[in-house]
Amino acid sequence: MIGENIQRLRKSKGLTLSDCAERANISKSYLSNIERNLNQNPSIQIIEKLAVVLDVDLRTLLGTAESVKEQVPESEWLEFVNELKKSGVEKEQLQEFRAVIEFIRWQKGKCGGSDK
Repeated sequence: MIGENIQRLRKSKGLTLSDCAERANISKSYLSNIERNLNQNPSIQIIEKLAVVLDVDLRTLLGTAESVKEQVPESEWLEFVNELKKSGVEKEQLQEFRAVIEFIRWQKGKCGGSDK
């Protein structure tokens, strides 16, 4: 169950297995084993790292499928992604958009604004 939750959240955030593992500072094969439920009992430290990378709380990773579904982007986000595809944005270019979004988050945090 934990592995399925992690995989679902990772994909909903647009992260590859490699990206997620690198950001959590764990090996790609270890993350793959967790997602495929070959390792069904990862340490709490690993779960905490993944929660930070996936921007969710621990309960979401450890919880039921319903709590994970709540974290999946709403239809507006899916429409936005479809619009990006239609406008010719390639998957490889998404990293550039992430950099812009991270800058905006940083700027809002620096100015005391909310990032929601």
